[in-house]
Amino acid sequence: MKTAVRPQTGLLVLLLLILLVGVALVLLVARPTLSFGQDEVPEVDPHAGQVYLYDGFDWVWMTPLEGVPVNDFAKDEFQLINGSPVYVGGKYDTLVGIDVSEHQHEIDWAKVKQSGVDFAYIRLGRRGYTEGGLFMDPWFEKNYAGAGENAILRGVYFYSQAITEEEAREEAEFVLSRLDGKEIDLPIVYDWEKISNEDADIARTKDLDMEARTDCAIAFCETVKNAGYEATIYFNRNLGYYGYDLSRLTDYNFWFALFLNPPDLFWPSFYYKLDLWQFSDVGQVPGIEYETDLNMMFIPLPQAEAEPEAEASPTP
Repeated sequence: MKTAVRPQTGLLVLLLLILLVGVALVLLVARPTLSFGQDEVPEVDPHAGQVYLYDGFDWVWMTPLEGVPVNDFAKDEFQLINGSPVYVGGKYDTLVGIDVSEHQHEIDWAKVKQSGVDFAYIRLGRRGYTEGGLFMDPWFEKNYAGAGENAILRGVYFYSQAITEEEAREEAEFVLSRLDGKEIDLPIVYDWEKISNEDADIARTKDLDMEARTDCAIAFCETVKNAGYEATIYFNRNLGYYGYDLSRLTDYNFWFALFLNPPDLFWPSFYYKLDLWQFSDVGQVPGIEYETDLNMMFIPLPQAEAEPEAEASPTP
C-alpha cells in the first residue's frame, strides 16, 4: 500500500530546491576574480632548452652541449642521385673519398682515381682489443704509395682501443714514428670504436666511460698536433651523443659515420657540426674488389662578400 504525500510537503521541497540553486548562483557570480598565476599557473615546458632528436635508437629530448658548433646542414640541401648523396647547398664544396685497410686487399689506385675519388684515408695501424698489442696495417705502405702516385689526397687513421691516456699517446707516437716524415694531405684520425661482435664481453675497452674515452682522444690528438699535424676524431651517432664529451673536443675535426637508409635517411642527421661524413660501408668502387667505406668531405666556402654600399648621388 502507498503512502500519500501531502501537497504542503511537496511545496516546501520545491521552495528549498529553488533557494539552494539561488545561493549557488550568487556565490558563483560573487566569486572574486583571481589574477593570472594564482589559479591558472601557466604550463611549464619540461623540455625548455632542449632539442628533440633521433639518437640512433629513439627520439629523445637532449640538452645541447655548450660551446659545440651546431650542424648547419638542412635535409633539403642533399639529394640522392643514382644511389649516392649529393650536397646541393651553397655553403660548402664537397670531395668524395674512401677509407681503406687490409680488408680491401689489393687496390688498383688508377681505377679508383678514374672513378672520381678525390681522397683516401688509409689505415696505418691498430691496437688489439683483447691483449692490446700495436700492429701496422700490412697494406699501409702499398696503399699510401698507390694513392699518392694517382694524385689522390691522403690521410691516415689509427684504430684505437686505448683505455688510458698513456696508451693513447703511445698510439699517436706509433703513428708518427711509422709516418717518419711522409707527406700527408689530411689530418690524422683517432678512430676509437666499441667492440660489438661476439667478443664484446672480453674486449679490454668494454667498461671505458665517457670521461676516460674523451681523455684518451685528447691525449692522442694533442700528441699529433704537437708534431705539426691536424687531428680528427671519428665517431658514430651513439659515440657522438653518449660516448664522448664533444664540448672538450672542439679543437679537432669531427668525422661522423651514419649510413644511408633511403628513402628517408640520405643526409648527415646529427645535431653537431661535422667535417666529414661516412655515408656507406658497402660502397662499390672500381679498382677495389671488396666493399668499401664511402665518405663526403665538406669544405666551407668563403663567406659571401658584403653587399656594396649604395652609390653616392651624382654631384650637382
